[in-house]
Amino acid sequence: MHPNILIFFTDQQRWDTLGLNGNPMGLTPHFDRLARRGTFFRQAVTPQPVCGPARSCIQTGQYATTTGVHRNGPGLKPDAPALAKILGEAGYRTGYIGKWHLSEGTGDGPVPRENRGGYQDWLAGNAIELVSGPYSAQLWDENDQPVQLPGYRSDALADAAIRRLAERARSPEEPFLLCLSFLEPHHQNTDDSYPAPHGMENTFRGGWVPPDLRALGGSNAAHWPGYCAMVKRLDDALGRIMDALESTGLADNTIVAFISDHGCHFKTRNAEYKRSPHESSVRIPFALWGPGWDGGGEQNGPASLVDLAPSLLESAGIPIPDTMQGRSLHPRSRAAHHVNPAEAFIQFGDGGLPPGRALRTARWKYAVTAPEEFKSRPHASVYHETHLYDLQTDDYELTNLVHSPAHEPVRAHFRERLLDWLERIGEPPAEITPAEASGRRGQRRIDYPNT
Repeated sequence: MHPNILIFFTDQQRWDTLGLNGNPMGLTPHFDRLARRGTFFRQAVTPQPVCGPARSCIQTGQYATTTGVHRNGPGLKPDAPALAKILGEAGYRTGYIGKWHLSEGTGDGPVPRENRGGYQDWLAGNAIELVSGPYSAQLWDENDQPVQLPGYRSDALADAAIRRLAERARSPEEPFLLCLSFLEPHHQNTDDSYPAPHGMENTFRGGWVPPDLRALGGSNAAHWPGYCAMVKRLDDALGRIMDALESTGLADNTIVAFISDHGCHFKTRNAEYKRSPHESSVRIPFALWGPGWDGGGEQNGPASLVDLAPSLLESAGIPIPDTMQGRSLHPRSRAAHHVNPAEAFIQFGDGGLPPGRALRTARWKYAVTAPEEFKSRPHASVYHETHLYDLQTDDYELTNLVHSPAHEPVRAHFRERLLDWLERIGEPPAEITPAEASGRRGQRRIDYPNT
């Protein structure tokens, strides 16, 4: 019997909001408990720290330059190996609730059926931050009819998912995929705010602040308390979803994947919230629990969102298409043995920024950035070394070692590894120009150079 699959998908949630990652504020008790039971990827990253590109990687198991969604705006290619299509063909009932952000030109209306990635049941919007507020969740159903959900937005989406789970429980012989995609804790684009639920505006004011935000400032003084309240409310929603699975009898045969598309650096690394190679942008919460994942323990290799689709397909006993570039993370997997599990490949920069590339291991972060002449392009023929961080001693990346003479052997190693990655995923040939050794210690702060 195929397992059910539920993807609990948050937007712009930092890795250090988790109690399991050392946050002392009690924001994620449900996640912490469930991730301990299942398989927790402590070093997980996004392959592209922007909404649309990251979502394309999640739905296809491919990197953003392969999906064609290297920036916000384009939709998925018709021939993409879409997770919902593959599971639907295998007999799954597939459903999507919430933010989609993978349909071109539909920011303020329903997403056309052909742009829905193969999902059959639908209650979603392309960019719901542009058409709804924290207490006015606006979505569209599968017949393109507008639906106004009551309550605080993350609560409203969770309520809709609970109703959908009750419906699925009436057809236990038909396995399901349900992707529940929240906007929170993403900022409200219409007024650049992080609106907490009423009554929680000051709950986390004056509390713990991550070291990078304390050192670099940015917008965290105004936005961090509301952001934390949003994270806490999401965790409450997770608890309610798990209660619903238990009460409907679905829990024992349902795999739950908890992910976020990227993090948030609160305008400390550039003029907005993401689009940089730093941990605050690329490191994310990522855990799975349920059949095949319980007891998997804590995994310290750098897992990636591009690995989610192949992981879920293997869990369901469905062949992984050769066109997927991610690898299965299943505890018993022997798939994608040709991929080095000690490295995660990251593409960054989009829209009005030059492209960049990065590698992350359990210890190192190495990144290169193209010159301004390549702005807005998916690829570049030349990149400059711009970042090197020793995450073992500097996990908040406050000291850039890219000009350190002592670290030239490290940079040389990653230079070759990164060129190998570019070839492996089908990017055009490129040159990486080494950073000049300055002989000085790494600076306390270095801004993302694409601003």
